[in-house]
Amino acid sequence: MPIVGFNFEKITIEKTSQITGKLNIKNDLSIKSLEQEKLNLTSAENVLKFNFEFLVNYEPKVGKINLNGNVLYMEDEKKVKEILDGWKKDKKLPEDLAPQILNTILAKCNIKALSLTQEVNLPPHIRLPVLKPK
Repeated sequence: MPIVGFNFEKITIEKTSQITGKLNIKNDLSIKSLEQEKLNLTSAENVLKFNFEFLVNYEPKVGKINLNGNVLYMEDEKKVKEILDGWKKDKKLPEDLAPQILNTILAKCNIKALSLTQEVNLPPHIRLPVLKPK
């Protein structure tokens, strides 16, 4: 079934000091919670809301990016119950669903974070293609 929505709820970026020496950049993505959502557009109650947090830390304490939001995913009633029960039991997503949700979050967050780094003059957090002379 499809992803029917993607929303940022909190966007924070800060540069705390000038870059000197070697810079270590660490990325982290986590699903913070999962809940059933009712959309006002339809009477369907078969929508799951995946709340996420995407972090980029520039170390040693040079800067930080924090993106929080959610992904809305529609599925049939039986599958929604299955996914919710699995999440409540061990905080894991089904193997067939996890890549779809996580790849959507990564794609949107990496693009947003890349744009934000330019605003505060931090280096890109992902490797960009570079041309080298022969």
